[in-house]
Amino acid sequence: MSNLKSLRRAKIRHTIRTKVSGTTQKPRLAVFRSNTDIYAQLIDDSKGVTIAAASSKDKDIAAQTGTKSEKSKLVGSAIARKATELNVTEVVFDRGGYLYHGRVKAVADGAREGGLKF
Repeated sequence: MSNLKSLRRAKIRHTIRTKVSGTTQKPRLAVFRSNTDIYAQLIDDSKGVTIAAASSKDKDIAAQTGTKSEKSKLVGSAIARKATELNVTEVVFDRGGYLYHGRVKAVADGAREGGLKF
């Protein structure tokens, strides 16, 4: 069962990646969700480098109490804060094969509230 799920996600992710690509002016906000944590990265695909990253394992976020969705929103606002320090205001959102729902949506909402546009 889990193998079918991961294959399905890999196919969806590949389809998304053919359509979504980040540039220096408008990097890709990629989200990875594990069972316990969530990670977000700003990626410049033209150079192939990660510009900034945030996760629920960061000390300031891990110290917070709350649900995983609430921590995901904090991850979104943290990545938005790091992006504004780098003078990035617009991003392309890459949900990484996950449904735009729950924790993935919480990251996007937190990033929007932090000032990012997508």
